[in-house]
Amino acid sequence: MPLKPLSLTYLLRPSSIKSGKTPALFMFHGYGSNEEDLFSFAPELPEELMVFSVKATYDLEPFGHAWYAINFDAEQGKWSDDEQAKESRDKIIAFIDEAIDAYDLDKDNITLLGFSQGTILSYAVALSYPNKIKNVIALSGYINENILQEDYTEKDHSCLNFYASHGQVDQVIPLEWAQRAPEFLKKLDIPTTYQEFPVGHGVSQQNFFSFKKWLEEHI
Repeated sequence: MPLKPLSLTYLLRPSSIKSGKTPALFMFHGYGSNEEDLFSFAPELPEELMVFSVKATYDLEPFGHAWYAINFDAEQGKWSDDEQAKESRDKIIAFIDEAIDAYDLDKDNITLLGFSQGTILSYAVALSYPNKIKNVIALSGYINENILQEDYTEKDHSCLNFYASHGQVDQVIPLEWAQRAPEFLKKLDIPTTYQEFPVGHGVSQQNFFSFKKWLEEHI
């Protein structure tokens, strides 16, 4: 299937569905990676899904991409550029809307899958625009409240479902940051499956099969 020109760069795995509205999954990679990273999951995911793997908006030297800058300052330590993150949040939702129109997707069956920085953005997109997302698979990330839309608590989150997982020895994003997500989501009445695995900052085979099973039950 030839790619249609949209506002962000992406890879595509077609759906097995030949006519009618198609469910879709959008993948968002981590800091310093690219759209090819998570796309390795695509052949193993449910065949009815149209799978998009999206390249982040900011280029890093000498290679790689990011959804927003992470700055390393001697006085402040490591800090994220939340304004860039908000811009990427809104670019992602605009891209999803474009893809829905371009590929005749089922707007009521949209799943996000993120890793690390891509997970932080997936949380932000889904919690800020809950009417546009059905499922979120949040791998090795956390909720950054500073990049959610200010009125997110006033929105209806009842159609959302979350699967979140984290490595117990993650050396990049502290485990306790991820552990706050289930309680945060519970306050919004969002059904959440949360799991931990004995790995670092990555996705083990056991983790993959776990979220794949969850996805099969929720699409």
